[in-house]
Amino acid sequence: MPKTAELRERFKAIPQEATTDAWRVRIHRALSWLARADAEPDDPDARFIFLWIALNAAYAREIGLAETERDRLREFLARLVALDQAGRLHATLFGQFTGPIRTLIENKHVYQPFWSAQQAWDQTDAWRKSFDASKGVALQALMEKDTTKVLSIVFDRLYVLRNQLVHGGATWNSGVNRQQVKDGVAILGTLLPMVLDLMLSHPGQDHGEILYPVLV
Repeated sequence: MPKTAELRERFKAIPQEATTDAWRVRIHRALSWLARADAEPDDPDARFIFLWIALNAAYAREIGLAETERDRLREFLARLVALDQAGRLHATLFGQFTGPIRTLIENKHVYQPFWSAQQAWDQTDAWRKSFDASKGVALQALMEKDTTKVLSIVFDRLYVLRNQLVHGGATWNSGVNRQQVKDGVAILGTLLPMVLDLMLSHPGQDHGEILYPVLV
């Protein structure tokens, strides 16, 4: 896994004329937040949030009328898997994280329809049927080692965890539901440097216009 300092040096070595301004701002922002996450090795909550901000900086772009934030993230992940000719994301995902991935897949607290049912006072078992079906799809993708689909499912679950933390739906350093935070930090902390490394290896790849461009 590349270190943040190594990624910074690679970034500096890429000629400006080889990239767009949007690409450089995107990478610069992502690396700044990755470095901030590195400074929080003993605070999983803070580290997860900073890692997610770094991820957001890497993939965020203007939203089309018919797409959502999750759509953009899924598209970004699929693009990176296609760029990853060496299969590093695949090897890391299935070599290191099958256990944590299974734990996330089987955890209803990072499954959004579970929370939607609670908020709607839905007393039916509709969310449970949906949850069981989603677990089946996820476990099948895991067995088939479908990198793109597994990444999409994992980041869907982590997106729910992100919402819980960022929107004040969890207590800092709480003893409740700690495992998904620890697993999320381990997965994000390992995959995100690889994501940025792939982006640095393909500086000509178009990731769209950035949100909030630098304006003076």
